[in-house]
Amino acid sequence: MREDLRTIVERDPSIDTLAEALAHSTLPAVWIHRVAHALYRRGHRIAARLLTNLARVLTGVEIHPGAVIGRRLFIDHGTGVIIGETAVVGEDVTLYQQVTLGAVGWWRDNRRDAGERRHPAVGDRVTFGAGATVLGPVEVGDDSFVGATALVVSDLPAGSKVLAVPRTA
Repeated sequence: MREDLRTIVERDPSIDTLAEALAHSTLPAVWIHRVAHALYRRGHRIAARLLTNLARVLTGVEIHPGAVIGRRLFIDHGTGVIIGETAVVGEDVTLYQQVTLGAVGWWRDNRRDAGERRHPAVGDRVTFGAGATVLGPVEVGDDSFVGATALVVSDLPAGSKVLAVPRTA
């Protein structure tokens, strides 16, 4: 828990102390997910879902209790963040608002074999800008950057940088 607080102080320039980090808006989502994930792995799926529903109401962040989340996940301005059931998120990952690590859709996912991953696997030290979307069982390599509003539907090797095409007036 102290590590999570230090991560917030290190990555959020508006937070100066560990005590102030306790009031970070997305911290409950991360902490509740850890408890819910443990329950989910032990077969207590309904209790796990109820906890993650509470986290979504409190923070606007939806992390499925089946998702595997690494250490020092930092979610800044978390409203609208979605992490799907079979997602795997590495260590030291940063997500900004409205990031989706999701599946392609039921029309494709219902045809996958049972137990097959439907959501992204994210390496270590990856940053996702506001509104970035990664769909399907793709791999995002270590040290990658997915910019604001970028859409990723295929694997990214380590060190990748993906930017959305900016609109001009």
